[in-house]
Amino acid sequence: MRYYMGPEEWAPTAKDIEAAGHERVDSLAEAEVFVNTSSDPAAVPDLPENIQWVQYCFTGVNHLIEAGHIREGGVPWCNSAGAFAKPVAESALGLLLSQAHHHKAFALAKTWDVAHELDQSQAWLYDQQGPKRVVIVGAGGIGKQLMAYLKPFGVHITAVNRSGRAVEGADVTLPIERAGEVWGEADFVVSILPATAATEHYFDAEIFRAMKDSAVFVNVGRGSTVVTDDLVQALRECQIAGAGLEVMDPEPLPDGHPLYDLPNVTLTPHMAASFQVAQHHMGAIFNANAAAWERGEDMPTRVDPDAGY
Repeated sequence: MRYYMGPEEWAPTAKDIEAAGHERVDSLAEAEVFVNTSSDPAAVPDLPENIQWVQYCFTGVNHLIEAGHIREGGVPWCNSAGAFAKPVAESALGLLLSQAHHHKAFALAKTWDVAHELDQSQAWLYDQQGPKRVVIVGAGGIGKQLMAYLKPFGVHITAVNRSGRAVEGADVTLPIERAGEVWGEADFVVSILPATAATEHYFDAEIFRAMKDSAVFVNVGRGSTVVTDDLVQALRECQIAGAGLEVMDPEPLPDGHPLYDLPNVTLTPHMAASFQVAQHHMGAIFNANAAAWERGEDMPTRVDPDAGY
């Protein structure tokens, strides 16, 4: 297929696409597919009638739906679902371990005198006294990869998804309406929820109160799925032990926000799947979608505007 990539050129992505036999052209007017490398809705150009579908190079699309670019009956859009399972799962594991072992708290303390105090509340992921219980909420591609990374630690995994359909690698799978059954037994809760109307502010004060005071909460999904003020309160009042956050609400997190200074919060600035990573994974996603389009089949990562992803 003929494709136009913009506004930025991602050379590794272009190389992978062209290796599959697709042709890059110099303008939208010549293309059949638009490969959109910007996450900014304002950067989306007017699409001429010759554009048959759009490959978006990131995952979250709620802002593009709100802007009207992705809509029922419009030009089909595909996102990057599944492309970044390995880097995001690695980020989740890193945040989980860093928070469990108080890396930030020691750095902020700037003194060895806190060693005994930190050691007393240090958490371990391996099965020191029986398997630790990890709940993964939004157990899709990233969740499955995280389960593979967690396997050597001998943890017990509960996967939570929309359907309750069994997830390979999990010990138990629950539909999201039954997630309340496991908050009180989880040692670690990892959220990989997308941003949709149904998931907005899902994690709130009620859920944090239901968790153990030794639990660590990790979010590598979307910041809007958490009520930030409720999380800050839960952390300050030790309703939960700590949090590891790759995503927050709002983003960018304003200078001076309480999350920066809390010793029981480890933060990274939404960089687990930035363009530095994405450009090495998007070629395979485009090629799979293009092959399906050419065969007249459903494209694997086509966005459903009603579902929000």
